[in-house]
Amino acid sequence: MFTGIVEELGTVAGVEDLGDAIRLTVHSPHVVADAGLGDSIAVNGCCLTVAERDGETWTADVMQETLDKTSLRGVQPGDRVNLERAVTPQTRLGGHIVQGHVDGVGTIASRTPSEHWELVEVTMPAELGRYLVDKGSITVDGVSLTVIEARAGAFTVSLIPETLARTTLGARRPGDRVNLEVDVLAKHVEKLLAAAAADRKDN
Repeated sequence: MFTGIVEELGTVAGVEDLGDAIRLTVHSPHVVADAGLGDSIAVNGCCLTVAERDGETWTADVMQETLDKTSLRGVQPGDRVNLERAVTPQTRLGGHIVQGHVDGVGTIASRTPSEHWELVEVTMPAELGRYLVDKGSITVDGVSLTVIEARAGAFTVSLIPETLARTTLGARRPGDRVNLEVDVLAKHVEKLLAAAAADRKDN
């Protein structure tokens, strides 16, 4: 589990194409400092497992399912990526509960700068819209953000200078693809309500 608070901007050091998978190597001195084999690290919001470690770099296997459903398929050496280690019982929950399981890929539609912040519109798969509410939570490329406005097929978020400087969202441009994870609590509520409605119907 993660919180959506990016700890480090890492750099893709290598991408090995295995046909139905890739081996992704990332340079990240801070995040890898206490990482062991089998540990979980979120890369642009995707939970990956440390398979190898060599000094300040680490390698993970990215399977076909992940490549099909996230933006990791297009990563290249030199790309910057948002990184977060899995939470511990002592971690402050500064963002919201994030699983590292990408629900869909969105696209940056527009950016509107202001003096101290920037409004960003993101389009998303239509089926994710029911999980978003104004002032609710959304994870964009692993960054926990507050939804400003949720509407059919899109939402807006406001990025403060800290987010612009310390995550990849500062460099994302209209047309760029981003990984989205909706609030898992909303999905649980939906399932429980559907089950309750089915029970009432049966009775």
